[in-house]
Amino acid sequence: MGKIKIIVLSLLIAFCLPSRAQRVETVPFGDFERWTTRHIKESAIIGGEVKTIYVLGPQEIIEGNKAYDYSRTPWASSNAYAKVSGVTKTSLSAEPDNGPSGKCAKLSTVFASCKVAGLVDIQVLATGALYWGKMFEPITGVKNPYANMDWGIPFTKRPSAVIIDYKAYLPATGKLLKGTTFRKTEIPGEDPCQVMLLLQHRWEDADGNIHARRVGTAFLRISASTKDWVMDRKIPVWYGDAREMPGYKPYMGLIKGENTLYAANSKGKLVPILEEDWASDQEECTHAVLQISSGSRGGFTGALGNTLWVDNLRLEYGR
Repeated sequence: MGKIKIIVLSLLIAFCLPSRAQRVETVPFGDFERWTTRHIKESAIIGGEVKTIYVLGPQEIIEGNKAYDYSRTPWASSNAYAKVSGVTKTSLSAEPDNGPSGKCAKLSTVFASCKVAGLVDIQVLATGALYWGKMFEPITGVKNPYANMDWGIPFTKRPSAVIIDYKAYLPATGKLLKGTTFRKTEIPGEDPCQVMLLLQHRWEDADGNIHARRVGTAFLRISASTKDWVMDRKIPVWYGDAREMPGYKPYMGLIKGENTLYAANSKGKLVPILEEDWASDQEECTHAVLQISSGSRGGFTGALGNTLWVDNLRLEYGR
């Protein structure tokens, strides 16, 4: 065989083979097979029943009204163990379900409701979500849901994509509602399901405020029901100023205003994450915020009945 033919053949083989630099890594509990089951007794004034909620974490059963130890898992959820004005209440919007192979996560937009002394019907709309971080328990108020959450985990890697399997149901007659405490209001618009990964460079100032620059951005919005499971959906991570990328949408921008996320500072106090600017595409990442949710409209707002099933979350590295 001539020298030219050997070179051409070698090039063809190199192009056909996957890059050795490209690899896919699973994330802790990202196969959604293991869940912690929690049994919490609600207050007698609202019925006194023992309710079940879940944490994506070690497979075990926890009895009793106690705060969860999130040091054992990077995952928290929209499931709530609350004690407001002395009344203990739970809500369930994220739970295990049967998936294509084994278990998956089922996230649902629901009304968490209760009747106090059988008379007062209190309803709060909850969007089903899993996210990297912690929930400060028990929740003691419903004014700002994000203020009870410690968003993000320490993270220094630079993935090129998020990969996930999913199935979605968005009811055609689903109404977009804003619901808190004693009232709910129908508002215009849609509520797509969402997968979001934000990579940040964070630092804390002398007053305990947490600042951040956005290093990497990945978003998937799901606006219609799927007949079957969508397998191996790849969501690219953009580095640097995402506004310069083709396909950029305003919802991918810096997190500010009423949707500001919170994190615990060095003193253990939850404070707003002040995401102030876009980082260069080479800046070091210190934290990652990953969220998977049955809606994308923010606290106490969503399309009732939205349901998102997810499985096999992975991160891809290299291109």
